[in-house]
Amino acid sequence: MSVLKLIATKIKTWFPAPVVHAHCDGPCGVYDPASARIAAEAVLSMTKKILALELPAADDAKAKAAYGNTISRYIKIKEEQAHLTKQELLTLWTDYFKPVHLEQYPDLHTKFWKVAKLCSACKVEVSLEHATELMDAIKEIQEIFWATKGRTDVPWYKAS
Repeated sequence: MSVLKLIATKIKTWFPAPVVHAHCDGPCGVYDPASARIAAEAVLSMTKKILALELPAADDAKAKAAYGNTISRYIKIKEEQAHLTKQELLTLWTDYFKPVHLEQYPDLHTKFWKVAKLCSACKVEVSLEHATELMDAIKEIQEIFWATKGRTDVPWYKAS
């Protein structure tokens, strides 16, 4: 055994590390539903833009090309952001929320299951209703999240 290993072993024996227990899978403070809200806002924004986009005249090739380019970009962004929203929410559900939270909020699993399904619906549809429902569901999750931390002072706000 090297001298350094021997010294390290002695130090560990003399000053053992205390046993600790973590509430979260990662250090507390890294979780925040705001990232899901931001991604869901992009879903809502792209849904509105898709619905507002006007079809070009059938005989205008240049306008049809521009429309195709624009609509495909909007759809791509909407789907990516809906997927990101789901990832952020699933991380909260699986990594942050613990059994003690289920005691406080017995319908927590149902809320997360429904919001994950809304994310999927927003990916495959162009539904202003579902995009708005998604924002409302995330607001509810944000309120629960901050309540579990004893905080009621975190405001809900939207960029748009």
